[in-house]
Amino acid sequence: MGEYEGLVALVTGGASGIGAAVATELTDRGARVAALDLEPSGAPEGVLGIKADVGDDESVCRAVEQVVRTWGRIDVVVNNAAIGAVGTVEDNSDAEWLRLLDVNLLGAVRVSRAALPHLRRSPSAAIVNIGSIVGTTGLPDRALYAAAKGAVQSLTLAMAADHLADGVRVNCVNPGTADTPWVQRLLNRSADPAAERAALEARQPHGRLVSPEEVARAVAYLAGPGSGSTVGVVLAVDGGSAGLRLRLRG
Repeated sequence: MGEYEGLVALVTGGASGIGAAVATELTDRGARVAALDLEPSGAPEGVLGIKADVGDDESVCRAVEQVVRTWGRIDVVVNNAAIGAVGTVEDNSDAEWLRLLDVNLLGAVRVSRAALPHLRRSPSAAIVNIGSIVGTTGLPDRALYAAAKGAVQSLTLAMAADHLADGVRVNCVNPGTADTPWVQRLLNRSADPAAERAALEARQPHGRLVSPEEVARAVAYLAGPGSGSTVGVVLAVDGGSAGLRLRLRG
C-alpha cells in the first residue's frame, strides 16, 4: 500500500505541466486524484478530470463538491493553476495585473476556502501552494508574475498559522525555471529558441531546467501523512538558484 492509500487529492491545473506531474505522482503513491482544469481532457491516466475555472468562485465550489460526491472526502489540495506574464511594471495594464492576480493568487484562495470544511474532517489534511523562484529572487521582465507568486508565498505562511489548529498543514514549493509547456511557448517566441533555452539553463546553478517530476516529488513529500511536523515551509526546487552564488569556472 502506498503512503497516500485511502486519501483524496485535488490538484488545480492538473492536466498539464507541473500539475499533471503532481497528479501522476500522488496517484502512483496510492491517492485518488482529481485534476481541476480548464481543459481536463489532458488529465493523466487514472486521474479524474474535472472542468473548473479557478477564476470563478461558483465553478470552484461546484468542482470541489463533485470531488466530495465522488469520493466522500478531500485530504490534500495542491494549488498549482496559474497563468504567466512577462514585462516590467511599465509593460502590463491594470486589467492584465488584475487578471493574473485573480487566477494566480485569488485562485488559490477560492480553492482553499471551498476545500477547508472538508479538510478539517481529514486525519491527514494538507495544502501545498505552488510558488516560484521569482517570489524570492529578482529576475528581469517578471514584475507582475513575481508580485503574484510572492503573494502566494506570504499567503502560505498566513494560512499555515491560521489553520494548523484545525489540523491542516500548509506549505509551499518554489520551482525554479521548469521544463513546462509555458516555458516552451516563451522559448518558441524568442528569436533563437535554442540560445534562449541555453541561457535559462545556465542561469540555474545545476545547469539545466527543473523537471516537473522533481517538483511533484517535493509536493508529495510536503503533503504526505509522514510529514506531520513540516508546516509553513517554502521549499525551493530550483537547482540552487535562490541560495547559491557560484564562482565561474575557467
